[in-house]
Amino acid sequence: MAVITGRKEALRLIAGLNEKKVTMAVLGTGSHWNTEAILLAASKFCQKYQLASIPVSVSMTFNYPHMPQAQRIMHCRNPRLGFLSMMEHLHLLADSPDSMYRHITVLPHLDHADPEYDLWALTEGSRMLASAMFDAQRYAPAQNVSLTREYVANYGRNLLVEGILEELPVADKHAVAAEACADHYLDRAGEYVKNTGIDFLVADLGTEQQSASTCGAHYLQDRARQLTAILGRDMLVLHGTSSLAQNQMQGLAEDGVIRVNMWTKIAREAGQYAASRLASRADALASNDFEAAESHQYLMDSVDKASDLMVAILEALNYPNLARQ
Repeated sequence: MAVITGRKEALRLIAGLNEKKVTMAVLGTGSHWNTEAILLAASKFCQKYQLASIPVSVSMTFNYPHMPQAQRIMHCRNPRLGFLSMMEHLHLLADSPDSMYRHITVLPHLDHADPEYDLWALTEGSRMLASAMFDAQRYAPAQNVSLTREYVANYGRNLLVEGILEELPVADKHAVAAEACADHYLDRAGEYVKNTGIDFLVADLGTEQQSASTCGAHYLQDRARQLTAILGRDMLVLHGTSSLAQNQMQGLAEDGVIRVNMWTKIAREAGQYAASRLASRADALASNDFEAAESHQYLMDSVDKASDLMVAILEALNYPNLARQ
């Protein structure tokens, strides 16, 4: 269909998903082949469920210290160049009349964007986005509110803005106590949303970002439902979904979780699969067989596996509901 960058159309698409109790998939990328895998998954899903199109969000961080995806896209690790090349790539995949993915609707998302370190992406880059996570979690609470409110005022007319109240756990990067956010969290979250004017709240719901294992976290369903009741509308964003089993994702829409971010599990398992396939070609590699040695086959194996994993995730997020009248 198209790459969607306008606030109004993005909001309409997300509302349509929410109406059918589908949680939008916000799928991360740190490479051009990972981006194609996302669109391939959407295309496979459409074929499986006989749908003309589905909307998916393609997400990328900029200089996020725990995973700077825009840097990873290019060997030179220039985030601006990586960002721009990814946006051009997305338009070629989704907008080109020659592309097999032209029926997929794509909403580009900037994730974990720091007000200082990612200023270019949040400002100049915003015209290429449908949404952005304005990540002021490292600032004191009052400054977080002030900075986020200012960004919403300046850019919220053009794109959807996610905000975050306080720091989320990141596996093996820093320690955050399990109950660090428990004190009056619901009330503080309600005040944060009211005082900033954000469209979506990245909520601490017990998950762990960049988790090395599935089922390693306890999803706080009661907190999600209580938050949604306090906020008066479905607007929660869940990070760290790689730490959940797929059956834990199916009821997220009922809890008010409107968007789900995921990348770590997909990238890791696709890489493991591609590596096993590479190992199976050991004899051909030793004999200098070009196709066995050249990186193309490894990348194609990774794309195939990642796309299959993402089809299963789309199913877990209730995307099959879109096929029902």
